[in-house]
Amino acid sequence: MLKKRLIGTVIVKNGWAVQSFGYRRYLPLGKPECLVQNLDRWGADEIFVLSIDRSSDRLGPDFKLLERLGQLGLGTPLIYGGGIRSVEDGLQVIKLGADRLCVDALLHNDIEVVRELSRQLGAQAVIAALPLACRDQRIEWLDYRTKVSTQVSAKDLAAVTLGIVSELLIIDWQHEGQAGGFDRMLIAHASLPTEIPLIAFGGLNEPGQLIELLSHPRMAAVAVGNFLSYREHAIQKFKAQLIGMPVRLPSYESMYSLTVDV
Repeated sequence: MLKKRLIGTVIVKNGWAVQSFGYRRYLPLGKPECLVQNLDRWGADEIFVLSIDRSSDRLGPDFKLLERLGQLGLGTPLIYGGGIRSVEDGLQVIKLGADRLCVDALLHNDIEVVRELSRQLGAQAVIAALPLACRDQRIEWLDYRTKVSTQVSAKDLAAVTLGIVSELLIIDWQHEGQAGGFDRMLIAHASLPTEIPLIAFGGLNEPGQLIELLSHPRMAAVAVGNFLSYREHAIQKFKAQLIGMPVRLPSYESMYSLTVDV
């Protein structure tokens, strides 16, 4: 059976890792490299670094951050999102060590750039981020740069994703940072294209939540952000409680491992 994944997410704003609450409030955590290194050491299946201010501030991808991450010798696949404006940006992100791209603003701005990235890198290297909310039985897609949400249909979403991305990152932006907050209606809504595997993110912190989501046939992964920062080895503790789920076993590599010459 194919493994499902537990993705560790690092939110970056102004160059610093932060806790994010509903795309509105942020608390500093420290250097992104430190959080990424811990996630790599403690057994995350993938690491997602999301620079949330790069597109809204028109800064482009954080290449300097990617260069620093590339020097860590990570053994865990890295996803990067934030500020990707062009094919050249996307290719440079991969060149600097990311394994996959996550696009959001480009889905609104220039879907042809996403198509070309998919053609050059393969659809498996491209993820579509969809900050969504359910209101009055409608699904609404947030443009986080303008804070404007618009109603979308299955036809709309399929037109911008089908055949050019490998997975849809479904972000419950309203409940991001809220314990137990993920709205399960988002993954069951008829507006979502049925052909593309899903990743859930936002308000995920309880093992029961993760088990329920990972049991969904379309769910390829769950992504956890803030709640991995509250205690050491949180990845292992989450995985140890995912009884019966097809996830990889937790890693217990220690930062204090010793090498002895004989």
